[in-house]
Amino acid sequence: MTDLSTLWEVGLPLAGAGGLGVAKVRAPRLYWSLAGLPVTQVRFAMTYRSTMDVCGLTVQPSRFRAFMVRTVARRSEVQPVPPKIRRVRGTSTGLRITLRLPAGLEPADVVTASERLRHAWGVHSVKVIETKPGFVELRMTGYDVLRRVRMPRRVPSGLLTAPVALREDGTAFVRDYLRVPHALTLGANQSGKSMYQRNLIAGLARLNVALVGIDCKRGVEQRGYAPRLSALAITPEQASDVLDALVGEMEGRFDLLSEYGAGDIWDLPDKVRPVPVVLLIDEVAELFLVATKKDEERRDRMVTQMIRLGQMARAAGIYLEVCGQRFGSDLGKGATTLRAQLTGRVVHRVNDKQTADMGLGDIAPDAVVAVTTIPPDKPGLAVAGDSSGGWSRIRTPELSAAKAAAICAEYAHLTPDLPALAAYRPVISAVAPPEKPVPLVKPLPATD
Repeated sequence: MTDLSTLWEVGLPLAGAGGLGVAKVRAPRLYWSLAGLPVTQVRFAMTYRSTMDVCGLTVQPSRFRAFMVRTVARRSEVQPVPPKIRRVRGTSTGLRITLRLPAGLEPADVVTASERLRHAWGVHSVKVIETKPGFVELRMTGYDVLRRVRMPRRVPSGLLTAPVALREDGTAFVRDYLRVPHALTLGANQSGKSMYQRNLIAGLARLNVALVGIDCKRGVEQRGYAPRLSALAITPEQASDVLDALVGEMEGRFDLLSEYGAGDIWDLPDKVRPVPVVLLIDEVAELFLVATKKDEERRDRMVTQMIRLGQMARAAGIYLEVCGQRFGSDLGKGATTLRAQLTGRVVHRVNDKQTADMGLGDIAPDAVVAVTTIPPDKPGLAVAGDSSGGWSRIRTPELSAAKAAAICAEYAHLTPDLPALAAYRPVISAVAPPEKPVPLVKPLPATD
């Protein structure tokens, strides 16, 4: 009986500890909910004031507060004041803390100290978000949520919002075309750039939007999405015609806006509002390459049309999604001007620092270092930034080309007809399954 009780008293805690150890590796979300979150909450509560003090996030109290401390509390020494805790909320991936900043502190001060806060409280990362003037939210993650991507159940939704990836703070990264109308995606081969495009198209396929593709690699990437595309160009010649047609569509929509006195298509009545259009350009460098004088004239015209779309098409409900390996002045005339119109930036692993500078150097310089540290064994990992200077690490979930094509086929009934692009509507043809291949060597007969 003694042996059994000893085994129960000693073995049960060991088994529990072993189970938590396995959960920490195999099921980090479960481990965080059972052990990581309670420990972090206790550590935060016990060390908050001292941590704020050593991280330089305290200020001297106001004269009135100092007077009350000396006269009412009868204390000779007045302690510095840290930010006030307004809310503490645990999540399945981390901890959310809302702070009220005292006079003398600004969100940039907390951002600067975020790495020190991460080490002090033993969490994987700390992201600082300004929620409103005077308030910041510390978004802590207890483990590396990007190691195994699992999209949250609740994601932001909207008229032109498509969830694409997971942020390092556990929230969904979405492409909101009403907030960021045009975007640029860069990345080397095998960096996960195509996976990002698949998730984007899979999200857009479910929306009431027209998709137009330009894939000058003879359509090897976008041909599978043909059931959901209103137009597809697979050669530079076709791409030039499609861009001309889109500019003509844009000018026609401006005539409509002028007729109704509207600022953009969302101010128009529902019955006359044209369908939004997203132009997906794969490997944009193919549009800049020239071999002859005639190709150079076509290139200049295409670049001019893309710049016009980037500058004016937002009000007409036409949005650009440009993808490539490199995109800078070395591509040719007009590349830098076009890039300036693409305010949304997503940069995957690149082969050189110059490419990272092309993508993020002009909007979030401190994010360039984060791009250059992306390891090659983590495809889909990227850095997303915008014109506000903010940036975050993201990673797209795995999605096969066949699955993305199946989603496009499922929502093919949402594909609108654009008369201006009717000539480039892809033809959907049923392809017979390949026959069983004939062996090159005749097998020997079976012997007993």
